[in-house]
Amino acid sequence: MSTSGSASPLRAVLDVHREELPLTLLMAAYFFFVITSFWILKPIKKALFIEYYDDSGFTLLSRTLSASEAELLAKILNMVVAAVAVAAFTWLARRFRRQRLAYVFCAFFLAGYLAYIPLLARPGGATVWSFYLFGDLFSTLMVATFFAYLNDSVTPAAACRLYGIVVFGGVAGGVFGSTSVRALITALDNTHWLLVCIGLLAAIAAVAGAAARFVPEPAATPEPAAAAANGASVALEGARLVWRSPYLLALAAIVGCYEIVSTIMDFQFTATVSHYLGGRAIGAHFATVYAITNAVSMFVQLVLTSLVMTRFGVGTALLALPVLAGAGSLGFAALPALWMGSALNTIDNAFSYSINQSAREALYTPTTVDEKYKAKAFIDMFLQRFAKAVAVGVSLLISACVRDLSGLRWLSLVTVAVILLWGLAARRAGREFDRRSARQ
Repeated sequence: MSTSGSASPLRAVLDVHREELPLTLLMAAYFFFVITSFWILKPIKKALFIEYYDDSGFTLLSRTLSASEAELLAKILNMVVAAVAVAAFTWLARRFRRQRLAYVFCAFFLAGYLAYIPLLARPGGATVWSFYLFGDLFSTLMVATFFAYLNDSVTPAAACRLYGIVVFGGVAGGVFGSTSVRALITALDNTHWLLVCIGLLAAIAAVAGAAARFVPEPAATPEPAAAAANGASVALEGARLVWRSPYLLALAAIVGCYEIVSTIMDFQFTATVSHYLGGRAIGAHFATVYAITNAVSMFVQLVLTSLVMTRFGVGTALLALPVLAGAGSLGFAALPALWMGSALNTIDNAFSYSINQSAREALYTPTTVDEKYKAKAFIDMFLQRFAKAVAVGVSLLISACVRDLSGLRWLSLVTVAVILLWGLAARRAGREFDRRSARQ
């Protein structure tokens, strides 16, 4: 959806009605705390995993895998964890919405943090693997819970104006979290970082509760008796909703294609860092790249997102990341150097967590409550992880055939092909969003 070209760029960025301001600021703070936690957990879990296997590798069926290849196996296991998460989220979404659902998951992750505090003091193989999965589960559940809450609280027209500011809260959280880790990674141990994350959980619960005062109490949504009786079908409810809707299928294609591209690019990034660096330099480089990535993301979200979404429409905003990812993939294919591989991460995450996420989440606003919670859970948890597993399989196949870094450049041909499909799905979803929004 677009507005008149006479509107100023500043108004496009800051177009918030007075009555919308409290909810907008509170949801931005909510997302800030979620993403700050995510960017604290991400480099810690990734560095812990890569450092543990960097010297000796990981042996599976008599074959020794590199640290970056072992991480791909962890991403496959994430699909199994995500399948359980979809069932749990769908079951809970029948009973809780908005802030109540946030309270449930805050309690769950609090218990997890308390369990890992003694384990991370002297981590073994089981701890390294399980903490990697736990860190991914945090982003899967807490981000999905946040956006289900947000999408259930605003209209499509308001989403185009407000999501730039709300998601900027998350981008700012990414900058704060990643730069804090980069500055203090050698000064604080993992136990202290988990204590910080516990404090952030308390802030998330408090802000989620405060935001509920500024949206109407949701209407009761009693579950059908048949659905309640058949617990085995819980995880499939979202899948059925997606299959019946061409609009949701296009949204699912966007998410699936993105995850394939992102996973391959992340593998190329990790393999590049592992090839050129060693020891604690790995964690320091990850922290540096993540800090740069989040600084770029903050600029994009603050300056471009609302401007593009209101002036040129959600469909145009959805195309920004695939175009840039295609350019980055071609660049790595031509020159697989350390900073070219690192640029893949910056392109992916800087635009994924800013303009792409704002536009993609806006697509859910003209949908039903069930689609906002159950279909979204299926797409953002299970389908996302399934697509990631497909990308892992492709990456492992290519890495088994080529044993040096330069050979991994050919994975970029796969990403470029997937990006073409991604762009087609984005165009279709953008057009349908405009049609649905015009009817509301």
